[in-house]
Amino acid sequence: MHCVPFLIALAVLVIELTPAHFIYTGPFLTAVPALAAVTMGPKGTAAATALALAISATTATYNEAWGTLQVYTNFLALALVSVAGFITSGAVQARRRRELDQVRRIAVAAQEVVLRPVPTRMGPVSAGSLCLAAGTGARVGGDLYEAVETPYGVRMIVGDVRGKGLSAVRAVAVVLGAFREAVHYEDELVEVMNRCAAALRREVAVPGAYTEEVLLEGFITALVAQVPDEPVVQLVNRGHPPPLLLHRGSATPLVPPSPLPPLGLEDLATDLPAKAESYPFVPGDRLLLYTDGVTEARDPEGEFFALPENMEEIRTDTSPSEFLEHLHDALLRHTEDDLADDVAMILADRHTIGQEPLPHEADAR
Repeated sequence: MHCVPFLIALAVLVIELTPAHFIYTGPFLTAVPALAAVTMGPKGTAAATALALAISATTATYNEAWGTLQVYTNFLALALVSVAGFITSGAVQARRRRELDQVRRIAVAAQEVVLRPVPTRMGPVSAGSLCLAAGTGARVGGDLYEAVETPYGVRMIVGDVRGKGLSAVRAVAVVLGAFREAVHYEDELVEVMNRCAAALRREVAVPGAYTEEVLLEGFITALVAQVPDEPVVQLVNRGHPPPLLLHRGSATPLVPPSPLPPLGLEDLATDLPAKAESYPFVPGDRLLLYTDGVTEARDPEGEFFALPENMEEIRTDTSPSEFLEHLHDALLRHTEDDLADDVAMILADRHTIGQEPLPHEADAR
C-alpha cells in the first residue's frame, strides 16, 4: 500500500514522456498525495507531494506546456490536495497512536493481573523478577513466571507460550494456577510439572476454547526449579532455555542430560523422567531463569544477545533487582530499544539458612 502512490507517479511520468502523453494525467497525479495521506504519515505525504510536483514540473517542461491553464490548474489542485492530505495524515496518525497506547495499557493491565512480582526474600534465596513487553505490538504475550516459598523449599517456574493474544493468556493462567496449587502439595518436583501439563490438557479439551491452529501447533516451554535447604538446585526442564548459574564470576548453563518435549507435546516422549536433575547451588551463587526473548534478541546487524557474558560483567554486590536492571539496560542497548519478543526473568541469590539479607536487600523489603 505504501508503494501505490509512487507507482501511480511513475505511471504518469511514463505516459507524459512517451507518445501516449495525449492522455490527461492531472487527476492521477493529484491522487498521489491523497493516497499517501491514507497509507503513510506526514513525512510520507510530504515525500509523495514533492515527487508529484517534480513530475508535474518535468512533464510541463518536456511538453513545452508552461503558460497554459492546464498546467497551473494541475499545480493548484496538487497544492490543495497536498495540504489537506498532510493535515489528515497527521490527525489519522495521532488517532492511531492514541488507540495503540490504549490497547497497550489494557494489555499490560491484563498481564499484570496474571503475573505478579516475586517476593524479594524467600527462605534461602533473595529474588527479583522482570517482565518486558515487546515494542512491536500491543498483543499480550505468553511469558510466565512465579516463585513461591513452600515446605519443600523455594519453587520457581518460567515458561513461554507459543503465540500471543487471548489464547496465550488463557494458557498462562492455567499453568500458573496449577503451579501455585501443586507446589504446596506435591513432594516431587516432577509431579509439579506433571500437574501443570495435566491442567493444560484439560483446558485444551474444552470445546471451542482454542482455535484449530492453537490446538495443532500450540505448546508451552517450561522450567521448574526448587531450592531446598541443601546447597543444591533441582530442575525439571520441558523444552525451555537452560538456566544460567553464576558461580564465582562465571556463568554456566545448566543443560539437562536429555531434552524433554514442551508441555502439550508429551506424545513425542517415550519416557518422561521420574526425578528432577540436581546441580550444586552454594551460598554466593546466582541463578537466572529466563525466556528465549532474552537470548534471541538481535542487534541491527543480526547478532544475538550474549547473555552469559553480560551476566559476568555485572558487579557481584548488586541486589537481584539491580542485577536485572543492569541486564535490562544491556538488552535495550543491544537491540537499540527495539525488542522483537517479550522477556521474562527471575534471578535467585543463594544464602545460607538463617543468614540475614544484605543492607540493600533489607531496604528492598
